[in-house]
Amino acid sequence: MHNENNLNRTRVKRKHRRLKKSVRHFILFSFLIIIGVFIFNLFKVEEVSTDQTKTKQEQSLKDSEKQKQEQSTNENKKLEPVTETTIKISAAGDFTLGTDERFEYTDSFVDEAKTNGLPYFVEGLGTTFLEDDLTTVNLETTLTTATEKADKTFTFKGDPSYTQILELGGIEAVNLANNHIFDYLDKGFDDTISALKLHEIGYFGYDHHYIKMIKGVKIGALGYEGWGDNPEIRNTVEQDIKALRENDVEIILVHYHWGDEKQYVPNEEQKSLARYTIDSGADLILGHHPHVVQGIEEYKGKFIVYSLGNFMFGGNRNPSDKDTFVFQQIFHLKNGDLTNKKEINIIPFSISSVSNRNDYQPTVLSGSESDRVLQKIIDVSNQINGVDWLVYESDVNEVNVGQ
Repeated sequence: MHNENNLNRTRVKRKHRRLKKSVRHFILFSFLIIIGVFIFNLFKVEEVSTDQTKTKQEQSLKDSEKQKQEQSTNENKKLEPVTETTIKISAAGDFTLGTDERFEYTDSFVDEAKTNGLPYFVEGLGTTFLEDDLTTVNLETTLTTATEKADKTFTFKGDPSYTQILELGGIEAVNLANNHIFDYLDKGFDDTISALKLHEIGYFGYDHHYIKMIKGVKIGALGYEGWGDNPEIRNTVEQDIKALRENDVEIILVHYHWGDEKQYVPNEEQKSLARYTIDSGADLILGHHPHVVQGIEEYKGKFIVYSLGNFMFGGNRNPSDKDTFVFQQIFHLKNGDLTNKKEINIIPFSISSVSNRNDYQPTVLSGSESDRVLQKIIDVSNQINGVDWLVYESDVNEVNVGQ
């Protein structure tokens, strides 16, 4: 009995030792797991911290590089020279290079051409059109040998060889949108364009747009018959100007054949259409048709020349008013973009070198005659919207500009 009790106690002790050993193993294992988790988290935190530090260093490096690049770009911009460009554009009125075949031959344009040769017609121009960058005029005739003509009071035509007069005079482009360009119907119109192309004279008007690159700047010209201000012409003008702008044209000239004959003050429709055209993006408006000069208006920093009058005009052997002028504007550009700086010249002319008749030889005026014509332009401008534009004209200091 005693031995059996000892055996039981021995078994209990062994069992107890085994239990204590298991507990110790469990505790050790748990401790090792805790230690492992701690070490893992420690390394993870260090890894995250290292990645964040690395990211911050990379971002700082990128920011530093970006700052250097911006600084370099700004320094290069400062070093880049500012390019300033000036473009001088001249405009004159009606060129009728020819006559109506029903007129008397003696002293006609055709008679003078045969007697004196073509260079004769440009002898009085001086260098006016040769020293500018672009000259535009209104070609109010056909250049054709066609015989079938429109049923009109006056029908004008000249020999296609007369196109050389434009070339000799330094005229680069002509407006075709007027009431005489179809005097000899479609054939006369087509012949005129062919003659202009032959002599490398540009043309514009109706659906024809003229674009010329001058000193790296695109210049565009449009032409219309502007007898009335209506939605149709407004839409056409707006779309044509938009098309030129989309073609990167920087300076846009618009010629209008409009107004009332022999009237020195533009009518209300001329004024409203001109101002709408400026609002639509035109840079200069040039008018003709009345056969006399009309005034000049500055509108929103742009110029409207309502009528340049006749110029080289074979349509009348002795008009009562022979006064005319050339309008010049010097456009200023900076790095190819048009600036607000403006400069103009008003150059008084007579359509004839003699006073008793029209010899078709436009002649620049000087002295008292020049002052008289300039004063005339000022007076008719005062009947529109004043003559504030005179501040841009350098040669009128001694002319009376009062109302």
